[in-house]
Amino acid sequence: MDDKEIRSKIDALVEEEHALRDSSEHTDEQRARLRQIEEERDQLWDLIRQRDAKRQYGEDPDEAQPRPEPQVENYLQ
Repeated sequence: MDDKEIRSKIDALVEEEHALRDSSEHTDEQRARLRQIEEERDQLWDLIRQRDAKRQYGEDPDEAQPRPEPQVENYLQ
C-alpha cells in the first residue's frame, strides 16, 4: 500500500467509527467493531510514521511493515 491508500483506509475507518459512535445504542458487536477500528487505525498511523521515517533517512518506504496490534497499542503517548 502507498501513502494515499493508507490514508484513504484511515479516512474510511474514521467515517465508520463516527457512524457507530453516533448511533443511539451500542450492541456488543458494535463495541467490538469500535475496538477493532481503533486498533486498525492505530496500526495504519504507525505504518505512515514508519514510511515517513524511512523516507527521511533515504530508505525505501515500501519496506515498512505493519507492526502487531499489541506492540502499537502499548506505545506510550
